[in-house]
Amino acid sequence: MIAASTRLAVMMFLEYLIWGSWLPLLALYLVGVLGFSGGQIGWIFATQAIACIAGLYFGGQIADRMVSTEKLLSVLHLVGGLAMFALAYQTTFWPFFGVMLIYQLAYMPTMSLTNAICFHHVADAQRDFGRLRLWGTIGWIAASWPFVFILAGKMGADLNAALSSIFTVAGLASVALAAFSLTLPPTPPAKREGAASAPMEALKLLRDPTMLVLFVATLMDALVHQCYFQWTSPFLQQAGLAENWIMPAMSVGQIAEIASMAILGATLARFGWRWTLTLGVLAHAARFFVFAIGDPLWLMVAINVVHGMCYAFFFAAVYIYVDERCPRDARASAQGLFNLVILGVGPFAGSLLWGWLGDVFRTPEGLVDFSRLFLAPASLALAAALLLALAFHPQRKPATS
Repeated sequence: MIAASTRLAVMMFLEYLIWGSWLPLLALYLVGVLGFSGGQIGWIFATQAIACIAGLYFGGQIADRMVSTEKLLSVLHLVGGLAMFALAYQTTFWPFFGVMLIYQLAYMPTMSLTNAICFHHVADAQRDFGRLRLWGTIGWIAASWPFVFILAGKMGADLNAALSSIFTVAGLASVALAAFSLTLPPTPPAKREGAASAPMEALKLLRDPTMLVLFVATLMDALVHQCYFQWTSPFLQQAGLAENWIMPAMSVGQIAEIASMAILGATLARFGWRWTLTLGVLAHAARFFVFAIGDPLWLMVAINVVHGMCYAFFFAAVYIYVDERCPRDARASAQGLFNLVILGVGPFAGSLLWGWLGDVFRTPEGLVDFSRLFLAPASLALAAALLLALAFHPQRKPATS
């Protein structure tokens, strides 16, 4: 039998290979192939948020109290894989929106479920989670490089057909993870007597002022993060980068993320929760201020190296912090609560806001004026960093469950 830690690493690899197969090029596909407007693109990206709101209850409540987490993970990835295959054949807005919503309803709960499985089977979350999560980053990078060859030299109808392969690759990976999930270490529901709703237990965490500040800062940074995924691929294309190099250019950040995840435990030990989280948010601000400059192209690509800090020092650290301060039988729902912000409410508001601003900030030639658009997320990130620096005061020792 393969060691549990190895199976968890493979789970994380496939989980993020799926996401990395389609998300970086989705906006380019929607603009260049389907011709959707900024507002329509915003609603397509908003399906993620709608799914997270539903997944907060169904994913967390079922995994915490009813069904083994690894079995639920398998079913959801099978449904998601079938939806991905179907997306390649949708050419108009409402059918595409509907199938994407089905996909997101299946996939989004798996983000918190995979975290919950890892936390259930590691001895020390601060030490071990970063090492497992970096395999997710490697999976994302692995998804991007084949498209250098798939899209190379293609134009017009050939390019459009090649871009649709993002859904086929994601569908195949989803089916593979659905099968592999059945080999994962058993993660049974906690079955605690008492409170009927694990999500409601998780919501009680916000009574703690420190947790509430983190919740608000997470919402702000999730808004900022959505702008990166929604507009970076069209931005890099407009800046002059060939389509087949857009995913590898964006994967520069994931390569840096490997190093950031590897040192996350040491960073938390050295600087503590407040300054580690603040540094992660400031990295977001730096990237968007550089994007707003818009030139030279090499700098627009190189600045993506800060993505490692954006994810590891903020989002991954948030997951660890939340896990340490939650009762055992509400941990999957607590992860789901913060996923509601990171992958739900923040991206929903961000999808509509950045889509609207993409239509507002147009040049006379009909192109998006990114130098103006990107100042908005940069400023919001600075505000979130200030909130953390002034108002986030976690206890030195985590509360016991």
